[in-house]
Amino acid sequence: MAALVVAGAAVVGTLVHDSASASAVHEPPSASAVHDSPSPAAVHDSASASSIPTGEAAAPPDVTQADGLLPAGVTPSDTRYPGVANLRPDLLAALRRAAADAAAAGVRLDVTSGWRSAAYQGRLLSQAVATYGSSAEAARWVAGPTTSSHVSGSAVDVGPTAATSWLARHGAAYGLCQTYRNEPWHYELRPAAVRTGCPAMYADPTQDPRLQP
Repeated sequence: MAALVVAGAAVVGTLVHDSASASAVHEPPSASAVHDSPSPAAVHDSASASSIPTGEAAAPPDVTQADGLLPAGVTPSDTRYPGVANLRPDLLAALRRAAADAAAAGVRLDVTSGWRSAAYQGRLLSQAVATYGSSAEAARWVAGPTTSSHVSGSAVDVGPTAATSWLARHGAAYGLCQTYRNEPWHYELRPAAVRTGCPAMYADPTQDPRLQP
């Protein structure tokens, strides 16, 4: 999710996905952004104007690695970090397979944000509300702590841009699918995608029925 980065909260900005996903999508939202997976200069899963989130350098106060904060350069093998170790085992296994094949193709796949504590997610949401001026607008980018797929360990944010582009083309073969059109770094596991391809993306988290009250 849970969808402000990435990574400790990534930086908000304009983000355009440079690779089309193989699956059908809803109409994309405007380019202004803060993701549910980390990220204004410190709001959730969002990215800078020029790149996919590459680390959680601008985390909310008091958030630590124990809450899921990740430094730059973390890979799916770095289970010393709770942000990686606390991902669902099936998601982590798929991510490792994809990372190995991406590496063989000359592409490094980093985890910019993975599992997050409820406290971390709640702070990201508060930052998004302050940044965007309303809960309604913040919800387009950041899920709450009770609904975020990052808190449940079932979502991961990846980077850098080359990795998101590679995963957009090849992720379905591992069951890894981009969930939201406005968050090209946010992936969740959809095992059926190996056979049938990834399902249509939601325009943004507000369209996801799993996140509705």
